[in-house]
Amino acid sequence: MNLFSKKDNEKNTINPQEPTYELLQVNNKKIELQQTAEKTSSDGGLLLLKEVEEQIKLIEDLTNCIKDKRNQKYIKHELYSLLNQRIFQIAAGYEDTNDCDSLNTDSIFKLCAGKLPSDSSLSSQPTMCRFENSVTNSDLYRMAACFAYKFIASYETEPAVIILDCDDTNNNAYGNQQLSIFNNYYNESCFMPLHIYEGLSGKLITTILKPGRRSKSVNVFSILKRIINFIRKSWKNTLIILRGDSHFCSADFMNWKENQEKIGFITGLSGNSMLKKLSETTIQSAENKYKKNQMPVKMYHTFEYKANSWQESQRVIVKVEVNYRGTNIRYIVTDQRQFRTKKLYETGYCKRGKMELYIKEHKTYLKSDRTSCNSFKANQFRLFLHSAAYILIHSLQQNIFYGTKFYKATKRTIQLKIIKTAAHVKELKTKIKIIFPSANPEKNLLANSFNIFEVLRN
Repeated sequence: MNLFSKKDNEKNTINPQEPTYELLQVNNKKIELQQTAEKTSSDGGLLLLKEVEEQIKLIEDLTNCIKDKRNQKYIKHELYSLLNQRIFQIAAGYEDTNDCDSLNTDSIFKLCAGKLPSDSSLSSQPTMCRFENSVTNSDLYRMAACFAYKFIASYETEPAVIILDCDDTNNNAYGNQQLSIFNNYYNESCFMPLHIYEGLSGKLITTILKPGRRSKSVNVFSILKRIINFIRKSWKNTLIILRGDSHFCSADFMNWKENQEKIGFITGLSGNSMLKKLSETTIQSAENKYKKNQMPVKMYHTFEYKANSWQESQRVIVKVEVNYRGTNIRYIVTDQRQFRTKKLYETGYCKRGKMELYIKEHKTYLKSDRTSCNSFKANQFRLFLHSAAYILIHSLQQNIFYGTKFYKATKRTIQLKIIKTAAHVKELKTKIKIIFPSANPEKNLLANSFNIFEVLRN
């Protein structure tokens, strides 16, 4: 398949008829403005992500997952260049393929893709669109495995424990897209991609696009079983704990893990009449205490419980809160019996709230809900591209920005204050010179970051 268009043959030229705009005068001097600055980019901070890519080789390995079926005689854009261009645009906040047309001559994006500023343009929008729709199921499977490999490789040594935080979110559909389903809860036709992160570090493990319904426990179990078995091949002694809300409470998972070593779980549990009966004393005590003191009450209780579909009884924790709004009862189920009740609930289970922040960064700040292709496979591919952008920024944040104010900043803050750094690119005979503004609040951080990468390369 020919993946380039006539637009890619256009030269990097500036329209000589570009209009001039007059601004307000300063000290009686007229100010004129034109949008004709060549070799200038508003995304100079992407050079840091280029350094991250050189260290972890994420895009390079993802490229190797895709089988190139194009006629090699007519190829202008290599797969690595296409992937790099799209992922780096997403990282900089340009989530649409339409942005390829206005950014394909940007010198910084060219450098990040391994091209010189004087080289031909990067891909156009039609080329990128055809690329997104060219991937196969086999390509996507290999890419999913690549993300898991990269997760494992991100640890220098085998960790003592990891937590698989799982949740799904709605990606609203924009038209008649394959496998988009109307969801009554969201009142929209949507997809419901499954996100899986490592809960202690925020590292992304995988993202799986699904039709617009919540995950069924059987489907979740089959996915988690594959992931855990994959991880276990590399980490024999790591304790792997599944954490999720009540619809990730799976009898299949519970029964399977009984014959496995160093696998645990802590999930929400839907209430029923038997659970309420076992919690009745705690509920009554909390309500009586509130009536007496008229102050908010929170009480915990733990007991053993076995549903009909469970092979073994499990530990259940009930949390009862009573205040002016009424009585709120929540249950969780776990096989972790060595921790105290309150600590396990508040520290073990409630920490999964960070998962919501990870999804927010992936979906809201990196726009991974832009699954607007007609093809389901193309939308899964898009989700992987956004996931790659997440991993690059997260790696930069956790390793290079450690100890700075950006270590716990949102991806959006990093986009606005680091990636969105103006840069002027000069291509000389023997070198390429990049000039950042001298008046830059993050000048020292950028200097330290580039120094770190210089040391890592040596």
